[in-house]
Amino acid sequence: MDYKKAYGTWLESLKESEKQELLAIVDDEKEIEYRFGAELQFGTAGMRGIIGFGTNMMNVYTVKRATKGLAEYIKTLGKTAMKRGVAVSYDTRRNSDVFALATVGVLLANGINVKIFKNPSPVPMLSFAVRSQNAIAGVMITASHNPKEYNGYKVYGEDGAQMSPEATKKVVEFIAKQEDYFNIDCVEYNSIVKMKGVKILDKAFMNKYVNGLLKLSLSKTAVKKYGDKLKIVYTPLHGTGFAPVTKVLDKLGIKVNVVSEQIKPDPEFSTVEVPNPENKEAMTLGVKLACDIGADVVFGTDPDSDRLGVAVKDSDGNFINLSGNQVGVLLTDYVLRRLSSENKLPSDGAVIKSFVSTDMVKPICENYGVRLLEVPVGFKFIGEKIKNFEENRNGTFLFGFEESCGYLRGTHARDKDAVVASMLFAEMVCYYEYVGTSVHKVLTELYEKYGYVIDKTVSVAYKGLSAMSDMAKVVDKIRSQTFEEIGGYKVLAVRDYLTGKRIEIGGKIEDIEYNNLNCLYFELVGGGFICLRPSGTEPKLKIYYSVAGKDKETAINSVENLIKAFSSAL
Repeated sequence: MDYKKAYGTWLESLKESEKQELLAIVDDEKEIEYRFGAELQFGTAGMRGIIGFGTNMMNVYTVKRATKGLAEYIKTLGKTAMKRGVAVSYDTRRNSDVFALATVGVLLANGINVKIFKNPSPVPMLSFAVRSQNAIAGVMITASHNPKEYNGYKVYGEDGAQMSPEATKKVVEFIAKQEDYFNIDCVEYNSIVKMKGVKILDKAFMNKYVNGLLKLSLSKTAVKKYGDKLKIVYTPLHGTGFAPVTKVLDKLGIKVNVVSEQIKPDPEFSTVEVPNPENKEAMTLGVKLACDIGADVVFGTDPDSDRLGVAVKDSDGNFINLSGNQVGVLLTDYVLRRLSSENKLPSDGAVIKSFVSTDMVKPICENYGVRLLEVPVGFKFIGEKIKNFEENRNGTFLFGFEESCGYLRGTHARDKDAVVASMLFAEMVCYYEYVGTSVHKVLTELYEKYGYVIDKTVSVAYKGLSAMSDMAKVVDKIRSQTFEEIGGYKVLAVRDYLTGKRIEIGGKIEDIEYNNLNCLYFELVGGGFICLRPSGTEPKLKIYYSVAGKDKETAINSVENLIKAFSSAL
């Protein structure tokens, strides 16, 4: 791509008020190349990038172009699909509302109806809206937990899960045909108002969503006794979680103390460096409030409220941040424990996790006689399994999670739902108080019962236009080698999700369920794994390690040895 020519074209085509940003980089060859040396990639997770003008950036023109491609695809599905329309939501990030209005304008210009949220709303509510409103697709403007400089465009299929690879491929083909970024028909739609072809999803819709979540409650008696007595702290991190999370907890009867400094939507996320509740730093104000009022639990949600971070008091009274795997273990055990105790555990019940998430849930599921299914990274794969259960009547979805703090109970949504996870975790606190224990004590007991499984993720950041190809080269380098032993662990087999093959060290080769995914998974003798994959949402190479030990210290030492040994091969 001739980035200098593209830069000149954009300078000529932008409005006068927009040109200053590009004029400011006229002498910065590297920045011009980054912005115009490629087009922002549109994959099965949509597109995500740094906000700014350029073909490789998130801006109103790349959003309109992507929406034009989506519109052309929907038109091939027929008049009924166009009438069913597209649900559109957005978070509290920079320009999220602007990008949402541009999306609506292009859809309307192409004769496609729209159902748009009146206020910034979470990913799970968008997923719920697609299905409950019988929409043909959904668009969520968000960059999830990324730094403030980013925004994104996520597309959902009619099942409420992120759009399938097959449909995405067709959308991408239509996007590629839109060579002119500046000549895309768009109805002037500058505010969230009712007009022909537009339905507004307001507070009444949020109440419908919340009421559906309340039906998933598992411990009403415990909540009734302790819900208004326990001290729980919550922070929405300036995002979309505040209204639905506080609403569902209030209706359930659980009192929650909200971090006041982080309630108001703030596209600068001024109280945190990165609005990611996975990070200990993002939970600092929540932990401070918890210490001030004597609370035992803190939880927080990211800007689009699909991820839940948690901190709890340990046996010494100090707050520790739980990993996504630990929260997944606790919630899996809680859901199965409560359903079993009420004799409501279905014979075909199933838990679903990504294969890079902790193996500690395997013995937990075995203990309750529940199937555990593993899928690739990406909650859309969990959504696919839920859809298959319903279509083939061969399973009942009980709970699903990813190690990156994404959880789902219920089939109201087909993506991560930090609102329902917040409700479950809060009522779990009530339940364990009711039976005379605590979340941290239960976690310790689970380790003692099932073994100390230590999971750790290492992320290697890449920069520039070649980031994706550079990461792919590293994975290819590892793919070309044979590993019989890593860090004291013998390798049992390697799953190559690019070719869809599982290769045992002895030579046996068999097919696996998924392929065309650039991911290598090393099965270790005696349990545990190493998984290597480029992130699908940011320029990071992610390496997942998991090992078990007879005690915590042994497991920690083992995983550190594993990391040291494998890192030397990269």
